Amino acid sequence: MKQNTPPNRQEDKQADLIPNKSDGTNKFLTTNQGVKINDDNNSLKAGERGPSLLEDFILREKITHFDHERIPERIVHARGSAAHGYFEVTNPIPQFTKAGFLQEVGQRTPVFTRFSTVAGSRGSTDLARDVRGFSVKFYTEAGIYDFVGNNIPVFFIQDATKFPDLIHAVKPEPHNEIPQAASAHDTFWDFISLMPESMHMIMWTMSDRAIPRSYRMIEGFGVHTFRFINEQNESHFVKIHWKPKLGTHALAWDEAQKLSGKNPDFHREDLWEAIDCGNFPEWEMGVQVIPEADEHKYDFDILDPTKLIPEELVPVTIIGKMVLNRNPDNFFAETEQVAFHPGHVVPGIDFSNDPLLQGRLFSYTDTQLSRLGSPNFHEIPINRSISPTHNNQRDGHMRQEINKGRVSYHPNSLGGGCPYQAKIAEGGFASFNERIDAVKIRERSESFSDHFGQATMFFNSQTDVEKNHIIKALRFELGKVETIAIRVRMLGLLSQVDATLAEKVAEGLRLSIPEILEKPINHGVSPDADKDKHEPKSVLSEVSSSDALSMLKNPTVTPTIESRKVAIICADGVSETSVMNMKLALLKENAKACIVAPYNGFVTTDANGQIPVDFTFLTGHSVLFDALYIPGGLGLNALSEDPDVMDWINDAYKHCKVIGAEGEGIDLLSGSNFANKATNPDDGGLVLGQKSGNAQFTTDFIAAMAQHRFWEREPQL
Repeated sequence: MKQNTPPNRQEDKQADLIPNKSDGTNKFLTTNQGVKINDDNNSLKAGERGPSLLEDFILREKITHFDHERIPERIVHARGSAAHGYFEVTNPIPQFTKAGFLQEVGQRTPVFTRFSTVAGSRGSTDLARDVRGFSVKFYTEAGIYDFVGNNIPVFFIQDATKFPDLIHAVKPEPHNEIPQAASAHDTFWDFISLMPESMHMIMWTMSDRAIPRSYRMIEGFGVHTFRFINEQNESHFVKIHWKPKLGTHALAWDEAQKLSGKNPDFHREDLWEAIDCGNFPEWEMGVQVIPEADEHKYDFDILDPTKLIPEELVPVTIIGKMVLNRNPDNFFAETEQVAFHPGHVVPGIDFSNDPLLQGRLFSYTDTQLSRLGSPNFHEIPINRSISPTHNNQRDGHMRQEINKGRVSYHPNSLGGGCPYQAKIAEGGFASFNERIDAVKIRERSESFSDHFGQATMFFNSQTDVEKNHIIKALRFELGKVETIAIRVRMLGLLSQVDATLAEKVAEGLRLSIPEILEKPINHGVSPDADKDKHEPKSVLSEVSSSDALSMLKNPTVTPTIESRKVAIICADGVSETSVMNMKLALLKENAKACIVAPYNGFVTTDANGQIPVDFTFLTGHSVLFDALYIPGGLGLNALSEDPDVMDWINDAYKHCKVIGAEGEGIDLLSGSNFANKATNPDDGGLVLGQKSGNAQFTTDFIAAMAQHRFWEREPQL
C-alpha cells in the first residue's frame, strides 16, 4: 500500500528548491566566499595589544556587510535629536594637547550635538531601555573633530568583529521583526549569556542610566581611550567625560513605558522646548589623563572598552563647557544628514589600539557611504568644515564643489605643486610615532580577561534604591525570555557579579542559580577548533566602590527646578490666588506651570476670573510632568470621583514624584481612591498646606521638587 508523504516533509522538499535559503545547524562558520573561519571572536592584530590590521579580510567583510544592511536610516542610533551650540574653554591644557581649540581661556568653537537611542528604528520611542548616543561635531579652525560617544562609559564587547553580532542580537528578531527597540527577548540575552565580557555593560544598561529623564540630564563618555599629543610630541592617554549642569536623573520604569504611549517623542520635545524657551542645556567637559608610563599601572587594561578608569584613581579635570542654544532649522538637512566619525580628529588628538575603536575607524565612513549615498557627504552643509578644504579628490555622486584647473593629482608641476603638504609645524596632521614590533595574530590580551571585577564594582557603588531598580530590570528583561536555558546561564553570570543580586533575580524567576558556571566562550566553536586562550575571570578591583558611578550619590551642586514642568490640577471654583501665586513662584525659578482640568477652554476661579487650560486629563498625563500641584477651591472636591484624575495622581505617587496640595486640594489625597490615602507625614514628597496661599508651602514645594524623586516610596525587594 502506497504511503503518502507527510505534509511537513512536502513543505521541506519545496523549501529545498527555493534558492538562497540556508540553515547553519551543524555547519562550519565561513566567510561569504566559503572560507572556514577559525576565530570569529578576535580581529587580526599586530600583537595581543597592537593595532588591528587592514589585511583582516574577515573583519572587513563582516563589518562591510553589516554597514550596508539597511538604507537609508542609520543601522544604529537611527532615532535622534540634535541642536547647535558652542564649546568654551575654561581651563586650557596645552601641556597635554596641541589641539588648537583647547588652548585659550574663553576660546569658543561652534558645535552640533546629536543624542540618540541605539537599538530602535527612526519610528521607535524615545523611552526605550537603551544606551543613549552622545555625539558632538566641533567645527574647529583646524578641521572637523567628532566626539562620538554614549551616556555610558563602557561597552558590551571588546573587539569590533563582534559588533554586528551584538546588534543583530538586540534588533527585532528576523523571523517576525519583533520586538522593536527592546532588549527583552531571547536573541539578545542568548548572545549576552554567551559573552561574559558584556557583564559590566549589562549592569549599566539595567540601571536607571538606560531610562534618562531627559537628554539634558545625561552624562557623556568617549568609551574608548584616546591619545592627546602636545607640541613636544609627548603622548598621554585620555578618557573624555561630559557632566550635565542639571545633574543626571532618570525615569521610573513604569513611567517610561507609559510615556512611550503618551508621548514617544518625549525626549525630542523636551530638548526642543528647553532651547526654544531659553533654558539652554549645558555640560562641563572633563578629561582623565594617563601618562604613557602608567599604561600598565592598573588592575585592568586601559585599552579594554568594557572597563572604565575609576575617578578615585584618576580624577576628572574640567577643561571647558558646552552650551546648546539653537534648534535646527530643518530636521532632515541637519539632524538626519549629520555624519559623525571617531576618525575625524585634528592635530593633538590621536587613537589608541583599543580593538573596538580600531574597527569603528573603518566602519563609520563605510556606513555613511551607504546611508548618504556618496563619498561627498562631507559637502552637505551640516558636515562642512569651517576650515577651507583643498585636495585632489574629484567627481563622485552629488559633488557640490566646483574645482578649477587641469590638475587632480599629487605630486604635480602643472599646478605648481599645489595644494602643498603641510609640515607638522604648519599644522599638518602626523600620527603618533608608536613603536610596533609584533607577530600577526588573532588573539586577545590576557589583560582583557577580567569580565566581572568592574561589574561588581558598579553594583557595589549603587544605593539600595538603585540596586533595587537593577534587580527589577533584570527580572523584567529575563522574564520576557522564553528559553529557560538562557535565563539559567544569565543567573550563572550574575552570580559572578554579586551573590545577592543573582539570588534576588532568581527569586523573581523561580529558578535556581547553577552551581557550576557554564563556559559560554566556547559556544559556536567546533570541537576541533582552537580554543580561546583566556578563560573569563574576576579581578578584585583596587576601587571596590565608586560614588561617581551612582546617580543618586551625585545630586547637582546647587539644587534647581530649572526647566521642570508642573501640572496644576484645576476645576471651576479653584482658588485664583493659590494658582497665580504658584505660577509666579515657578516662573521665578525658571520652571513651567501647566493648567490641567477635566475640560478644554477655561476654568472659572473663586474670584470669577478665567484661567486658560493647557491640558485635560485625557490629552495629558502625569508622566509628562515632574510634579503635581493641587490648589484649594471648592470645585476640586468632585474630582475625587473621576477615575482619570485619580489615575493621574496615583501614577505621580507611584513614580515617586512630588505632589503638593493646599486647602480643599488635600481632600483629593484623603479619599479612598488615592494610593497613599494615609498621606504619610514622613514622605517628603507629599507637601501639604492646610491653608491656601501660604508662602512657606510654596517654598517647601519647590525645595522638594529640587530633590527630583522620592524613591523611598518604592518597596524594596
